[in-house]
Amino acid sequence: MSENKVLEVLKTRRAIRAYQDKMPEKELITQIVEAGTYAPTGMGKQSPIIVAVTNKEMRNRLSQLNAGIMGSESDPFYGAPVVLVVLADKQCPTYLYDGALVMGNLLNAAHAVGLGSCWIHRAKEVFDTPEGKSLLREWGIEGEYEGIGNCILGYSAQEAPQPKPRKADYVHYID
Repeated sequence: MSENKVLEVLKTRRAIRAYQDKMPEKELITQIVEAGTYAPTGMGKQSPIIVAVTNKEMRNRLSQLNAGIMGSESDPFYGAPVVLVVLADKQCPTYLYDGALVMGNLLNAAHAVGLGSCWIHRAKEVFDTPEGKSLLREWGIEGEYEGIGNCILGYSAQEAPQPKPRKADYVHYID
């Protein structure tokens, strides 16, 4: 049986926490974002939106806001040059799940095109702040959006970590 490339991507993707100081090509970012838009959503409502941040000043501003939530001054984006912010419309009952699926697609697509990625939390907290709400207005985003996650992207500056063994009771078959 031939190896399935999609399944191999799903099994080999890892969180990357060190990045080269090199902006990925726009074409790669576009491919990753497009993959995010094809994530399944409840009733096909497409409640999430993706904000692709490649502007260094805006990326740094997001990093500072995120670090502030943690009570830290370090870069929670690990030097990654790109941040894909996933927000979802709270008016949709499945918004949280829809946004999580978008994040999964983004992470897997990044690995498929040769980039490193990592899900960085605290998007909800950042966009609940007055400054976060101001950013949404600045970006022209109106409505009841909640931050789901930040998908950081870039060229990895580390070797991908080895996977942990899968736990013995991960799957239960009921035949």
